[in-house]
Amino acid sequence: MKPTRLPVLLSLLCMAASQPVQARINNIILVHGAFTDRFRLAGSDRPFADPGYRVTAVQNPLTSLKDDVAATERVIDRQQGEVVLVGHSWAGAVIAQAGNNPKVKKLVFLSALAPGSGESVTSLLTRLNAPMADMRPDNNGLIWLDDPDAYQRTMANDLPLKRVKLLTATQQPIAANAFSEKVKHAAWREKPSWYLITEDDRALSPGVQQQLAGAMNATVLRIKSSHMSMISHPDAVSQFIERATQTDAKETKK
Repeated sequence: MKPTRLPVLLSLLCMAASQPVQARINNIILVHGAFTDRFRLAGSDRPFADPGYRVTAVQNPLTSLKDDVAATERVIDRQQGEVVLVGHSWAGAVIAQAGNNPKVKKLVFLSALAPGSGESVTSLLTRLNAPMADMRPDNNGLIWLDDPDAYQRTMANDLPLKRVKLLTATQQPIAANAFSEKVKHAAWREKPSWYLITEDDRALSPGVQQQLAGAMNATVLRIKSSHMSMISHPDAVSQFIERATQTDAKETKK
């Protein structure tokens, strides 16, 4: 190398070192809510198209908050490296607790509930003047949403009835007592969070979602969708999750 080129090379190296480095988290964990299963939440398949992502969908038992958190923690423990933890609907409560795992660096809430520390879903909705719809448990203490018309009206008003019938046929009921269990410590208080607000949502009103997103100072995306956005708008949901994975690794909770 000629001596006259050395200063130029050193200058280029200094410029490269000064550029901000964008880190991407490759482990994405999807946690489903009530009245669905992991396969419905994994219906948004764009992250799978990139071989660099490792996407895992948790199968929640929906028997209690404690059980769902345990199922999610088992999946987190199997990951090699940092994790973006994604929760839909009821699973917002699950990731609020399971997200305290040190591997979890980012939280993504998809029209999801987000109780605070020492708060249950029931007490959260009472505080926000948004009581749950009249869904009574059966003799086993389980709440079902297995009527296609009711499911479409409440959860999936932008999906055709044929698709909704598949959702009701495969949906998982949730134990009514789960809604009264308290989150011990809400991870969203410390960890960077993203919130997808679904503006045509009839299960969890957009106004309530906005309050939840505001409380956690979340990065927000609003889309015209029902509660089942990962099925009706898979590209938008996947792109939103990818935004969370690609954020500067040095970002901290504001």
